[in-house]
Amino acid sequence: MTSSEPPSIPGQWAGLRLNERSGGVRLDVRVRPRSSRSAILGVRDGSLDVALTSPPADGAANSELLRLLARALLVRAADVTIVVGPSSRTKVIEVNGISVVEARARLTQAKR
Repeated sequence: MTSSEPPSIPGQWAGLRLNERSGGVRLDVRVRPRSSRSAILGVRDGSLDVALTSPPADGAANSELLRLLARALLVRAADVTIVVGPSSRTKVIEVNGISVVEARARLTQAKR
């Protein structure tokens, strides 16, 4: 941990880009569909790295991503939406009802 990081945030999580929006946050997510398990893997190049078991067909992976993030961030599934990239592995997600500080802390706890 470097001296510029708050003591409660481990190294890789300090690099996660979270943008404050009115009533919520936006974050970049990199998805790995057809993985052996669904999990938040960590941070890579400022984006949240997420593995999903669902294939990227018929929106199955997107639905699983939204459920996984809602569970990890302790918000309703309706508060999590894909803003950019519904057919791409790189997405911008908006989460309503949470602050940047809360989102970073909850994602840090959710990583397995």
